Amino acid sequence: MNRSKPLDLSARNAARARQAILTKPPGSLGQLEELACRFAAWQGRARPDVLRPAITVFAGDHGVTAEGVSAFPSAVTTEMVRNFANGGAAICVLARALDARLEVVDVGVAGEVSALPIVHAKVRAGSRNLAKETAMSAEETEAALEAGRAAARRAVDEGANLLIAGDMGIGNTTASAALICRLTGASPELVVGRGTGIDDIGLANKLRVVKTALARVAWENLSGQDTLAELGGLEIAAMAGFYLEGAHLGVPSLVDGFIASAAALCAKAIDPSLHEWLLASHRSAEAGHDHALAALQLQPLVDLGMRLGEGSGAAVCVPLLQMAVRLHNEMATFEEAGISGKSA
Repeated sequence: MNRSKPLDLSARNAARARQAILTKPPGSLGQLEELACRFAAWQGRARPDVLRPAITVFAGDHGVTAEGVSAFPSAVTTEMVRNFANGGAAICVLARALDARLEVVDVGVAGEVSALPIVHAKVRAGSRNLAKETAMSAEETEAALEAGRAAARRAVDEGANLLIAGDMGIGNTTASAALICRLTGASPELVVGRGTGIDDIGLANKLRVVKTALARVAWENLSGQDTLAELGGLEIAAMAGFYLEGAHLGVPSLVDGFIASAAALCAKAIDPSLHEWLLASHRSAEAGHDHALAALQLQPLVDLGMRLGEGSGAAVCVPLLQMAVRLHNEMATFEEAGISGKSA
């Protein structure tokens, strides 16, 4: 398996040295300073290039919706993919605002989308019911991972130096909750949330389903990829592959919310060094996201109460990151500005 590229620590140190001589008190720009230094380490440049984000939305259906875990029917996955193709979804608006490359990939939509102008990489028409059986076979899981890897390669080949993975799949908060519980050890009561907006009865049912799925594999010794196969989904596997390939190519990923973090946990379980190439964008309003972030060793940039998915929370953070890079690159040093530095 391809491993994550090592960080360029010399470039990071050079960036930190530059931060120390810019016309400001040291540390006065807070996290923006360290963000610029992280991009320096990722790009191998003391003054990193302006960010060129690429957003890829992976879509797939989930057999677990047969358990009544969602407020919306599975058909909404197909309908939303059409909305993506027509430019009407939130992530489409954000991508246009950012002038970001946007690609939609069908890895497991159950409905008919073959005529849409999207990437067709369907592994199967939806995962199996993870409460009762393995969600994806080993071969299907590997195919979905490869669909994500290929999407990352396309984005990087077209010039992206920042990757964002988005999701679309009715039922995917159930799969993500099961994955987060299994991979972090957190209890379902702390992780399972309302997803698409289910009521109290629906939440109790969703909690039951996740507990049933976890009990089904409780005594099995599973690798990261095995866990993904048992409890995941096709679009979640593709997102994991996207993160893995990005890290291998030396391009960081800005992680969205609950589903994206579940995918990142799976990717980290496959390649433990992956987290060095991840940056958390926002704290999701979905229950349990903090447990995933803690396991990933990531701190979110903002908390806006968002829980849409699609990569939307990550996309809204891109301007903040652009400002961090530009401040680092374009501010004058004390010497350049003819300003006296800090007294000894």
